[in-house]
Amino acid sequence: MRNAIRQSMGYFLTFICLGMDMALVGPTLPALAGQTGSTLGAIGLVFFLSAGGATLGTLLGSWIFDKVSGRTVLAAAQIGSAVLMVLAPHVPWFVLLMVLFVVKGVAGGLVNTGANTLMLWTHKERSAPFVTALHFFFGLGAFISPFLLGVLLGAGGSYADGYHLLAFIDLLAGVIILVSLRPPAPPQKTAETGAAGSAGRFVVPIVLAAMLYLFFYVSAEITFGGWIYTYAITLGLADAVRAAYLTSIFWLTFTIGRLIAIPATVRFTPRQIIPVALAGCAGFLGLLVLFQGAPLAVWIAAAGAGFCMAPVWPSGYTLAGQSIALTARLSGFILLGDSIGGMILPGLTGWIMEAAGAPAMAQLVLASLVATFLAYLGILYFGKRRKAAGGTA
Repeated sequence: MRNAIRQSMGYFLTFICLGMDMALVGPTLPALAGQTGSTLGAIGLVFFLSAGGATLGTLLGSWIFDKVSGRTVLAAAQIGSAVLMVLAPHVPWFVLLMVLFVVKGVAGGLVNTGANTLMLWTHKERSAPFVTALHFFFGLGAFISPFLLGVLLGAGGSYADGYHLLAFIDLLAGVIILVSLRPPAPPQKTAETGAAGSAGRFVVPIVLAAMLYLFFYVSAEITFGGWIYTYAITLGLADAVRAAYLTSIFWLTFTIGRLIAIPATVRFTPRQIIPVALAGCAGFLGLLVLFQGAPLAVWIAAAGAGFCMAPVWPSGYTLAGQSIALTARLSGFILLGDSIGGMILPGLTGWIMEAAGAPAMAQLVLASLVATFLAYLGILYFGKRRKAAGGTA
């Protein structure tokens, strides 16, 4: 058990770095646009291309973690991320910057797939609280980086200083993982349908529904977390420093929600947690839609949405694992929804905000959360059909 906890600490470290790197991008979008002489809509391609790279990383990870030591892959991804974070604020060419973010996305996809899969292999049937804790540390990292950026800007520093600091942290994490992490070997392959006969035909619909669930949820999370800074600046609701803190508030309450969700997953089932969390998200996004010009509304919405979004991802992933036996391959397919979800809507939001106005961001996030709930209903429906046909997880 002590060894399992030590392995978990290594996975937590990778997710702190993953959250820090991801959350830094949103508050620096205007600076990156100025650095490359591009428009706000064009620089939004950072989300699209990063998520495209993450999709490639997820596909690669679903194969490579069965073949290569998880320690080596995670350490290489962290060290590679450090190099890319050093370069990003100094590249004056738009195309080259986009290429860097594609490669950074590949590294992030490897970390996401690897840490989630290795956590399942490490804790097996007791993995639910540990998976939730893993995503708590993602939220913790996502809170820390925009807060540090705000501190650096307030002290007269630049956005490049934020990238340099995170690069050092990524490098340190890579070295620690390479020296100390000893992840478990891949488990023996089992039948991926998890059931014979008629129950097996419901595995693919459940996987597809779970993919859509993560796709729409991550679309909402990354769009809100990545564009709330620009939303507040564009509408004149905050200056640069306050907008950075606004982003940090979103990730702070997100992190608090993830922390509370750890014991909550022991007492309540995903079927109980998900509808309540999504209803809370809808309420706070509705507040932002109705009172879009009020500074107080944007702070309340950011704080409330972050808290309510917190348990949605791990609860949905756990629900999928309760519905079917999640092999590494099936887990990789489901996680594609996560990767692609961070690609399309966040990448298009900049252009949509330019064409329809900044308030469109809140409407897009709200619509994506409604679609998340519909996908949740799909998981329940096909899970019940599979259970009735004699299937088990």
